[in-house]
Amino acid sequence: MRQSAAWFEKYDNGPGVSARHLLLSAWAIYPLLLFVGTFFACLPASSRAVRQEVVMEQPDQVLRVEERDRLQQAYQQFTLSAVALNEGRAKEALAYLEAAIEKDPNSVYLHRKTAALLKDMKKYPEALRYAQKACELDPSDSANLALTGDLYTLMGDDDQALKQYEKALEKAPDNQRIRLLLTTILVRKGQFEKALHHLNRLISQNPEMVVAHYYIGRINLELNRYQAAEAALDKALQLNKNLEPALFDMGTLYQLTGREQDAIKTFEKVVHLYPDNIPARERLVILYLKLGLREKSEEQVREIRKHSRPGAPERQALGLIYLSQGKIDESIAELELIVKAWPDDDRSRYYLATAYEEKGESAKALEQLEKIPPQSKYYVSARIHTAHLLAAQEKYNKAVQALKDALTLGQNSVELYLMLASVYEAEGALDEAIAAVHEGLKIDEKNTELIFRLGILLDKRGAKESSIEQMRKILQIDPDHADALNYIGYTYAEEGIRLDEAMALVKRALEIRPESGYIIDSLGWVYYKKGDYDEALRNLAKAAQLTPDDPTINEHLGDAYLKKQQYEKALNCYEKALSLKPAEEKQLKEKIAETRKLLKQKK
Repeated sequence: MRQSAAWFEKYDNGPGVSARHLLLSAWAIYPLLLFVGTFFACLPASSRAVRQEVVMEQPDQVLRVEERDRLQQAYQQFTLSAVALNEGRAKEALAYLEAAIEKDPNSVYLHRKTAALLKDMKKYPEALRYAQKACELDPSDSANLALTGDLYTLMGDDDQALKQYEKALEKAPDNQRIRLLLTTILVRKGQFEKALHHLNRLISQNPEMVVAHYYIGRINLELNRYQAAEAALDKALQLNKNLEPALFDMGTLYQLTGREQDAIKTFEKVVHLYPDNIPARERLVILYLKLGLREKSEEQVREIRKHSRPGAPERQALGLIYLSQGKIDESIAELELIVKAWPDDDRSRYYLATAYEEKGESAKALEQLEKIPPQSKYYVSARIHTAHLLAAQEKYNKAVQALKDALTLGQNSVELYLMLASVYEAEGALDEAIAAVHEGLKIDEKNTELIFRLGILLDKRGAKESSIEQMRKILQIDPDHADALNYIGYTYAEEGIRLDEAMALVKRALEIRPESGYIIDSLGWVYYKKGDYDEALRNLAKAAQLTPDDPTINEHLGDAYLKKQQYEKALNCYEKALSLKPAEEKQLKEKIAETRKLLKQKK
């Protein structure tokens, strides 16, 4: 419990009066008040009678006396609250403050003090009532508005907190604390440009405000404005060279911009200054592995274990590192300890389910996913993951129900409808899949993933023109959507129509994704359809090298070899394609039989 002096210091904004002075004054007046009370109690009855006569004869004066007595009693209760708080008796202090308010119900100061005490006691709704009353009594007091904003923030109501801070800032535009708190909420709500405006205002008031420079850097990093982010973070570090979050974010910036050596140097500084910074060690593990420094990576893994207890939430990083390294049993061991010690750690539970899935233990994965509650931010991901696992076991009804359960609870996300459409598609229920996509489009009519899925489903149902129409709709929203460009180009190539346009579309897609085996296959197939078998063979061979396990690409390559009369290579491609379980096995088997005949004739 805070000492009374600290409490007054935090909440008393009275000019020229120190917290310690108030406390000392309280101790000085307390015995005096007791003496005055005892003195009047000990007066003989005749003396009290005389006082009563005065009351009767001079009513106006008596009212003033009564008013003075009432305020004196209020101050006595306030003083007793200060004494109780100084001795760590918060509940008693609260009772005294409430008694003081009974005596002086219009005191803004007493209401604010009571709200502040209740805030420290974490009784936020009660505190809010007193703070709101203080605002009602004096709407012009920025301290009351700021305190109300603080309480809304603590209660998780950012919208109301923002309104209170904005009102407070109107009353006190130079109050840096209020502006900074308002900025924090704007950042949390993703209103970055407004936040930057307030941060720049803070810097104009105080050019050496480290936290303002840091937040400008952090916001620009979030917006991928790396140059501005680096300048702001660098300024923050000039003012405080060991500022932990600024160092960490600078390391992140270096990592995002491909400056691995600078990132390593920065994260190494972080863990040197702050040995318990597990996220920095996690970054070092990843960076060392990327540069082939396995021994250093393992050393950081050991440090993570040394600086954290088994089952501690920070060990989650270790579990995820093991998962990324394919050390599934070690990952499960770490994450299981965490969810046993911290059952509400849904993130660890979600990744524990992922680890079980990697191990092939789907039942255990499903068990963990079922434990993630609807109020968790991982709930939607858990439902999607559950549906994926069930669909892989061809338990389509259960997969659909898992997704519908989430939708029934009001979790209307595009991702749920996408997964629902995928499950129906896997089951062969194309009409239901299309209906699911349309429901998703009611949430976001310009969502390119949903529109692309709709195009594919329409294609599967034989509506080629409608499918192309959906792909062109995507290009109106995002002209650089490589998959839509490729889909239209490949469809035209398959049908042997508009081959020049198909070539242009596929080449545009390839500029966006130059290493995509599927797009290179489309380019090779356009060349094939145009009769340029040399270019077709060159591109299809490259596509098969990039994406060796796709049956269609291997079949296309076989077709190109067949046209070049390289029958043995064609046969190998067809046989590989057949082993990869293509959709049209009958057609492929016919090609294999025909190629064998040609190969025999050649010999």
